[in-house]
Amino acid sequence: MSDLPEFRISVDQNPFLPDGGRDMHAIVSVEARGGSGSGAEAAEVIVIDASGSMSFGGKMAAAKRAAVTAVDVLRDGVHFAVVAGANRPRMVFPQGERLVRADERTRRSAARAVGRLDAGGGTAIGSWLRLADRLLAGHDGAVRHAILLTDGKNQHESAAELDAVLRGCAGRFVCDARGVGTDWEVAELRKVTSALLGGFLDVPDPADLEADFRAMARTAMGKRVADVALRVWTPQAAELRFLKQMVPAVEDLTARRVASGERTGDYPVGAWGSEAREYHLCVRVPAGAIGQRMRAAQVKLVAPDGAVLASGNVLAEWTDDEARSTRINRRVAHHTGQSELAEAVREGLAARRAGDEETATRRLGRAVVLAREVGNEQVAGLLDRVVEVVDGESGTVRLRPGVAKADEMALDTRSVRTVRTVRTGTGPARDHGGEPDQSGQSDEARRAEQAGPPGEAGS
Repeated sequence: MSDLPEFRISVDQNPFLPDGGRDMHAIVSVEARGGSGSGAEAAEVIVIDASGSMSFGGKMAAAKRAAVTAVDVLRDGVHFAVVAGANRPRMVFPQGERLVRADERTRRSAARAVGRLDAGGGTAIGSWLRLADRLLAGHDGAVRHAILLTDGKNQHESAAELDAVLRGCAGRFVCDARGVGTDWEVAELRKVTSALLGGFLDVPDPADLEADFRAMARTAMGKRVADVALRVWTPQAAELRFLKQMVPAVEDLTARRVASGERTGDYPVGAWGSEAREYHLCVRVPAGAIGQRMRAAQVKLVAPDGAVLASGNVLAEWTDDEARSTRINRRVAHHTGQSELAEAVREGLAARRAGDEETATRRLGRAVVLAREVGNEQVAGLLDRVVEVVDGESGTVRLRPGVAKADEMALDTRSVRTVRTVRTGTGPARDHGGEPDQSGQSDEARRAEQAGPPGEAGS
């Protein structure tokens, strides 16, 4: 495993709890450096919506260019296929339900096959994913990834049918999705990519598909480790209240826990390359005595073979010093705000669509305040297209009439994409009080770590 990226976990928190305090919040940052992915086994399926609506507005021509571009990015030796989605999916390249290795010859053949693709039929996204799953099934151990493009709603299968497919595909491959135009449903693509640990974005202009597919394929080619999990240990009588991915996007992982030991649970986080992600963890521990220290949680990044790639500790110490116990960690506050921002946008837009202007105005006004507080300039700019800001500090807004559907969809889609806080050097942000030593720990955090390993105080 010497050619893997170098993984590192750092934890930001205020470790001090007041007398009787039980809830400990922490931001767990995971960073991987190095490891180009050039030696990793990989399998890629590119699924292009070929329903009848794709024949309008230049979408099919743009989608074909994008698919060919993505194939060109695949490195030699990667197994791949191109699928056309409609009422029923069909193989575009190669013939027969199989993957082929990428090389100069197969890329040219794939480009010719994609060039002959025509639009016709309806949309049944679950059947597309089921075919992708069959194609990728024989490549266990490889980084398995799918790109899915659609321009419409999932009209030719029920929501229950799609849900059943997503349950069957979860954990088997990662899927990134794109919605082109304005006739697709944000909630549907969010559901697909949430279940399959990918991301999704809106592409209002078909001309932007080519660059977007190129970027997705390059990112997929940079993945080095498949099927990574966050393993969280909590002490006896403690409860993990929630675990949320915060960067690059808000995603609640709490319900995805798979028991891996008496007091440990694994949370799937997909494939990794050279990248950084951040997670918000909250654990409820038994109340301790003043001066008691304990390890409230231990977080490990675990490879499929069980190898521990990195680990970090969430600490707790009870104090009667109000200044210490009431200090809010800057990174915890930042991500709490971003989580609330995504929720406020989602609720505000839902109310607006339902005609509940009072709720929409209140929730989108709250979103305006939060976007400025957390420094999310992209979401702030998108909010300006949906509401007229009267007073940004108080969140006083008026709903804009005649909002373009593309602007509303962009806000809905991108509200979950978050911004990172600035760190001091390579160590944790200086939020604990005291100056970090060369290891990046403050004096207070270092004292709390003396609580010892799991099995000692508080376990």
